[in-house]
Amino acid sequence: MISGLLLIDKPAGITSFDVVRRVRRALKVRKVGHLGTLDPFATGLLPLALGEATKLAQFLLEEPKTYLATLTLGVETDTQDLTGRVTAESDRLPSPEEVHQAATRFVGEIEQVPPSYSAVHHQGERLYKLARRGEAVEVPPRQVVIYRLEVMEAALPQVTVRVECGKGTYIRTLAHDLGRALGCGAHLVALTRLAVGAFRLEEALPLDLIEKRADLGDIHRRLIPLAQCLPRYQAVRVDRQEAWRLAQGQTLPWPEPGPAAGEKVRVVAEGSLVAVAAVRRQGAGQVLAPVRVFK
Repeated sequence: MISGLLLIDKPAGITSFDVVRRVRRALKVRKVGHLGTLDPFATGLLPLALGEATKLAQFLLEEPKTYLATLTLGVETDTQDLTGRVTAESDRLPSPEEVHQAATRFVGEIEQVPPSYSAVHHQGERLYKLARRGEAVEVPPRQVVIYRLEVMEAALPQVTVRVECGKGTYIRTLAHDLGRALGCGAHLVALTRLAVGAFRLEEALPLDLIEKRADLGDIHRRLIPLAQCLPRYQAVRVDRQEAWRLAQGQTLPWPEPGPAAGEKVRVVAEGSLVAVAAVRRQGAGQVLAPVRVFK
């Protein structure tokens, strides 16, 4: 069974699930999942988890993401991006200096109200379904983290920014909110994902190359093995007996000093990922407790 992480350069015009479906069919792999949705108009890095790597999704979704985004000032839409209906326009445009100054206010922990046209649930139903029926609902704001927001170009009315953010951040909402802060409104017109954690767009394969299957050997060589899928987690090496104990849900003694209680590590035996484990306090010492085990 094929297992690992496959980095895809998603083209515009298709959904993230379309990419999953096409890769599943091309490589004849049953278990495939993507790690973070990209809207159909968006492009860039879409990591796919194949086989046993789907068990890593809960950890990889926590990784920060980096985007290159272009927004148009002076126009708001109901979807907060170029696919929506124009809802407001303004002739007043800020200066480039004002754009740079406003951007600094969005760095750190901020509140975002999820857009009406999103997959967020409200009372058991997706927001986009309610929006399509014309039902307006009040959605509470969420806390998200913007690690970095750099204005790359301000060729007004268009502004290009580079964003590094935590999970759950809507870049189109960031564009909308930045426009509001500038007093002119804005909407997102282009988006490319550049990175997910340590993985970069430059490492990704074009979707059409996967489908042509011109060199399956090269595709397999580009598949990131499970043991290397969580590079930010410390690697802990164990022997076969210890690996068996973890697979049975048992804990292992963890000598100090080392990662603090609560931290997660990747446990490797003979080059293969055995488990993701958490360091926990037990009595006077520490143990490794399996969080997710792998075949």
